[in-house]
Amino acid sequence: MKEVSEQDIRASFVNCSKGEAKRLAVPRDLAERPWGDLDFLGWRDPAAPDRSYIVVERDGRLIGVTLRFPSKHRGPLHRSMCSLCLTTHPGNGVSLMAARKVGPSGREGNSVGVYICSDLACSLYVRGKKLPEPGGRFEESLTVEQQSERTRAKLFDFVDKLYV
Repeated sequence: MKEVSEQDIRASFVNCSKGEAKRLAVPRDLAERPWGDLDFLGWRDPAAPDRSYIVVERDGRLIGVTLRFPSKHRGPLHRSMCSLCLTTHPGNGVSLMAARKVGPSGREGNSVGVYICSDLACSLYVRGKKLPEPGGRFEESLTVEQQSERTRAKLFDFVDKLYV
């Protein structure tokens, strides 16, 4: 992913108002992010523990999505798999995140959900830059680039559902 500015991020959101996008918490460490290793920019809102955000580049355009997720606590024996990067985590390491749909459907309260790594570090798990607990990544015959492309494709599928 190419490096983006705070202004680019705020202008990219498709499922919230311009006022909401102006008020949301943008990461302060944008300059330190490993942009070359990211398929998307994802972060959790430090002021609102049930909110997180994703910004993805698609066809030269940035698309930002606001997400909500429950703060349910699961036991450490429970394991879930991220539907984007296929990494498994114990407990709350994967969360069902819901995004309000775009347009009138979203204003009526309709949303779409996806299971994602709670720390939104899917790109780093795929590239081996961040390691999950033992057994969290299966050995695959796909190259890292193919796994990265699969992660982006799954994220694009999720984003497309926001418009339907």
